Amino acid sequence: METGFRSHQGELFVHPLSNPGAAGICPEMLEVAEEANRAGDFNLAAEIYSSQQSDLQHPDRGLCLRKADSLARAGRISEALDSYCTAASLAKLRPQELPFLVDTIARTLREKELSIHGTTTGKSSSSSNGEDGADEYGDCEDDEALDLFSCRLCKCLLHEPTTVECGHTFCKRCLEDEAVTDCTQCKHTLHQQDGLLIERRLNVVLSGLLDKLFATESKARKLWIEGEVLWKKQNLSEALEKYDAAVDLVPSSGRLLSQRAELNMEMRNFSQAVQDTSILCRTKPLWTKAHYLKATALRKADRNDEALQEYLLCVALKPDWTKVKLETQKVLSELFSSVFENEDMPTTLHPLQGGLANRLIKPPALLRSLRPLTQRPGSSSQDAEFSVTKNAPVDNSSSRLSTVTPCKSDPAAVEGCTKSLANVLAALPAPPGGLKRKHSSDEASATFNLPSKQLRHDEANSLQTSVSVSRGRIVPADLLDSGDMECPLCMRLFYEPVATPCGHTFCLKCLERCLDHNSNCPLCKENLAEYLATRGYKKTLLMEEVLQRYLGDELDERKKIHEEEMKELSNLKQEVPIFVCTMAFPTIQCPLHVFEPRYRLMIRRSMETGTKQFGMCIADELKGFADFGCMLQVRDVKFFPDGRSVVDTIGVSRFKVLSHGQRDGYNTAKIEYLEDKKVEGEELVELLKLHDSVYDQANSWFTSLKDNMKSQILSHFGHLPSKDPDPQGSPSGPAWCWWLLAVLPLENRAQLTILSMTSLKDRLIAIRRVLIFVTRKRPR
Repeated sequence: METGFRSHQGELFVHPLSNPGAAGICPEMLEVAEEANRAGDFNLAAEIYSSQQSDLQHPDRGLCLRKADSLARAGRISEALDSYCTAASLAKLRPQELPFLVDTIARTLREKELSIHGTTTGKSSSSSNGEDGADEYGDCEDDEALDLFSCRLCKCLLHEPTTVECGHTFCKRCLEDEAVTDCTQCKHTLHQQDGLLIERRLNVVLSGLLDKLFATESKARKLWIEGEVLWKKQNLSEALEKYDAAVDLVPSSGRLLSQRAELNMEMRNFSQAVQDTSILCRTKPLWTKAHYLKATALRKADRNDEALQEYLLCVALKPDWTKVKLETQKVLSELFSSVFENEDMPTTLHPLQGGLANRLIKPPALLRSLRPLTQRPGSSSQDAEFSVTKNAPVDNSSSRLSTVTPCKSDPAAVEGCTKSLANVLAALPAPPGGLKRKHSSDEASATFNLPSKQLRHDEANSLQTSVSVSRGRIVPADLLDSGDMECPLCMRLFYEPVATPCGHTFCLKCLERCLDHNSNCPLCKENLAEYLATRGYKKTLLMEEVLQRYLGDELDERKKIHEEEMKELSNLKQEVPIFVCTMAFPTIQCPLHVFEPRYRLMIRRSMETGTKQFGMCIADELKGFADFGCMLQVRDVKFFPDGRSVVDTIGVSRFKVLSHGQRDGYNTAKIEYLEDKKVEGEELVELLKLHDSVYDQANSWFTSLKDNMKSQILSHFGHLPSKDPDPQGSPSGPAWCWWLLAVLPLENRAQLTILSMTSLKDRLIAIRRVLIFVTRKRPR
């Protein structure tokens, strides 16, 4: 801990002595004092500086400042003021010489008046290097907690709500800001076209819902935005009219009042700005920005005494706000200067020459609330009042304190100035609004009475049919209707609602089914080909939250219906989806090109249910599809921009159709799975011999094929699988049998007959006959 201080640039300052070599100044004792400061023993340091000062014929300004800093850091504010005044009588105090006084007053105000302990409140307004952030007000806390219907960009009620591709919703106007390229919620990069943000459409359902639930606030928000636009165009009078109309509708909006105050300051309507900020400080006593705005307005209105109070409250609430600390030091410096102003002193008169002069002291508005702070150790609370009768009289009508002060060379004059300044400090009013004191005996303790808490309590008692949203907004239960949240396609409550780029909302499954048939929006017919190509179906998170919070019972019922449908769809025996196309075999891959809407739906459902399976059968003129088929497992799906897809599947098991059916345009079947019958003993020995013989025959046939034919087979089906040591190990038999059946030049009906066999022996015999036939037919 240094006897000096660090500026916001980090440079170390030590108050220089006016006459370092003067008789009575002991460098060794000064070093001891500095060591005491570094050790935190500020009282000892102050005593050393005081003893050094008593040995001097004339006060040393640097020594006075060092003593004042030590006293301030020790919490002895009243005595510190004496020493600061002595220094100020010798030369004007500079703002950079007052950081410890500001810190101590703010810290004491923070702990005694605000009853807040610790070093910081909320997030720091300063960056790591001590500089303020880009925001003019630093990183001030929000005046209101964000609720469900707040835009996370402007922190206000959503206006023209627009849902982006990641599912989050913001104001349309906020998204049009060129600086917004990523979603603030999930950091998703927002889509662009040729480097420009794409045109955004408002979410029709949410827009109507907000206008219905918050009609007054929505109207005020519209006026507010119109005012911002006019303000940007420098049509200040018209902008103020919009702000006035908006405030009339929602007078409790802190952000709206703060913006109107800023607009009034730009128009030099300082009294109106002070009025707005005073309301803010009363209703939101812990909102740092409110106090900063009021301080700024008071400063511009040349009411620096009152501005000091607000600046110190800012520092008390946010100790690391560098910009405001420097401004506070500047105002306090001016206060000290005003104590020693001599407006009637001739310009030719040296400031240290004798004579009395009338001095005007502007009563700073803060330090009346700091009466406990200016009390000397061991003195009574009455002493801390700095009774005006002991000093100069107070003229309450003019809010100015007049005193006759001797010249600066007279020590008694300095003492008089000190008492006058202390009187000024003691005359400061209590913190505004919700910061109310409760007195116990002679000593005061500060407590908070937050109007917002009382407001919420009253609202809770008066709105029996409403549901509270976070802090502030109330959703009227009689206005919220499930009919406002119905899908226009299925006419049921939204389930997994998604918003299209054109701003319309549908259930996810309903929209996908529509896009299977047509790439246009079902409502406005706008082309959604790009949306379809990206498959950017993200749930609208705000609407999902509204459903869960306010229509929970209806949503649970809707979810129950959906789960029952999914359970039915995932039953791979009772209602298996059937793709009617080609022959498929166990263990053999079967790539599919899916373009028909009914099969798009079928493939998507197989993925959604988690089974990732469906049946494959060849067509039948009478029944629609054959009585036997093979189940396929989806391994991968690749979608094309127009909705088509290539599905990579592989055969897993055979089945027999027990009954035929249909669902939503595609075929279904009740099935039973087929397994080979196992044999033992001599039958197994014969089966193994037959198995080896047919495999050798198949291998010989494949080896004898022409290179171009082998290349085609290898590119599509791969190599002939190796011989299985246990032919009965799989319910469908050896894999090489199905590979061979897939590549042999057989008609589908013949392949189907072999597929349906449950005897491995019969299947091997049938394959051997085919091999013999194709070998004989092969051209020599």
